[in-house]
Amino acid sequence: MGKDEKTKYSADELIEFEAIINEKLGKARKELNYIKETLSRSNDSGTDNTSGTSKLLEDGADTMEKESLSQLAARQQKFINNLENALIRIKNGTYGICVDTGKLISKERLRAVPHTMHCIEAKLAQKK
Repeated sequence: MGKDEKTKYSADELIEFEAIINEKLGKARKELNYIKETLSRSNDSGTDNTSGTSKLLEDGADTMEKESLSQLAARQQKFINNLENALIRIKNGTYGICVDTGKLISKERLRAVPHTMHCIEAKLAQKK
């Protein structure tokens, strides 16, 4: 590692990343609430007892929709957790440092995926 190579981001740079993360967190939480509201609405509407095959088809479609909404909610929750963990890394001074190589993750990558813990080289190496 050369003398000029940075080992961590400056306070100003971290403020920029924190703002990006907080903005993404706000949107992600709104989306999660929307998914949860949609799920609870679909639970409420499934109470009428009309018989027949069309009801069976509807129930099947409802079940599939609920499952995909539940998966979506779980993914969204994981994304929120990852963003919250990134904020913790900003506070404890480990943000932007690749957990695999110990090198600084590029700003471009952090702007695109602000919760990442891997530089692009480490990420690509994982896929092999």
